[in-house]
Amino acid sequence: MPLNHYVTLGRSGLRVSPFCLGAMTFGEDWGWGSSESESFDIMNHFIEQGGNFIDTANFYTKGHSEKIIGDYLHKELKRRDQLVIATKFFSNLYTGDPNGGGANRKSIVSACENSLRRLRSDYIDLYWMHCWDRFTPIDETMSALDDLVRAGKVRYIGFSDTPAWKVAQAQTISSWRGWAPLIALQIEYSLLERTVEGELVPMALELGLGITPWSPLKQGILTGKYKREDVNKIEPGRGDWVKNYLSDKAFEIIDELSAIGKELGATPAAVALAWVKSKPGVASTIIGARTLKQLEENLAALDLKLSFEQIRRLDEISKPTLNFPHEFIQNVGAFGYGGTTINGEQFAPNPLAPQDDARRYEELVRV
Repeated sequence: MPLNHYVTLGRSGLRVSPFCLGAMTFGEDWGWGSSESESFDIMNHFIEQGGNFIDTANFYTKGHSEKIIGDYLHKELKRRDQLVIATKFFSNLYTGDPNGGGANRKSIVSACENSLRRLRSDYIDLYWMHCWDRFTPIDETMSALDDLVRAGKVRYIGFSDTPAWKVAQAQTISSWRGWAPLIALQIEYSLLERTVEGELVPMALELGLGITPWSPLKQGILTGKYKREDVNKIEPGRGDWVKNYLSDKAFEIIDELSAIGKELGATPAAVALAWVKSKPGVASTIIGARTLKQLEENLAALDLKLSFEQIRRLDEISKPTLNFPHEFIQNVGAFGYGGTTINGEQFAPNPLAPQDDARRYEELVRV
């Protein structure tokens, strides 16, 4: 699938590339990342290949990420409307200011105005709530976002890093009141983070939200660049974000990625990205790149087609433990659908049901 084979995002008509360029690495203000010129090169290559979806946030590299994107649009004379630019609100850039962050009306409107200024744009294509604000009623958040859409400052809205029950509540309220609906859900999703399959993924499928996974390579761990023998010597630029996940389980998954990569002539990173892209509900996967070389390596995953057996191997070795009642529901097929086949699924007979003559049993218990 080339980068210019676009997909619609969720239950909307917004066309986005199957990979989204994550701009968290734009700027060196956090001690790691890409310079402005490197960021320009990365965006140029991404767009030349057909990519049109760029994702950032108000606090990425202390606001510099948004400014780099805005400067790029003006200096490179790119047509603003050809790109789908997404950014996020929630993070507080003003220490000590209680309304400097969060998802209340005052904070959202201020954050939007500041992001527009840094992006040097009149509008934001997709505006994400970066995280659920437990101190603000969700109807206030959704009302403020609807006002921004009606004012033309925002085209579409989505949620990131929010519990499934809260996303469902927000979507239901918007439907009842005729407000702008959520069209997308941004969640961490990778071979090392699959617990989203318990509640968030099924919820997104049910409510028509396109899934845009972040950190599909788990902070670079799934690229295979970290080795077992070096685990105690590693001091990655992102510190504990990486070191805390360098477990035996992670290396088992990396070994399987490497094995499948050899079968396909691909890198472990490309295999890991192809796996995420194959998952139900995934619309556009967010790929980060600090260098042009990393971007090219990640884009190679678009041409990779995993077999059913290869996906099964990766599913099995990375199988997560999900919260109740996920496993319970998965295992009650015989009790609810015993001895039948529904939508292609065949269920064994219910061992606790009458095994001889159910009609005679009904007569015996009839009052």
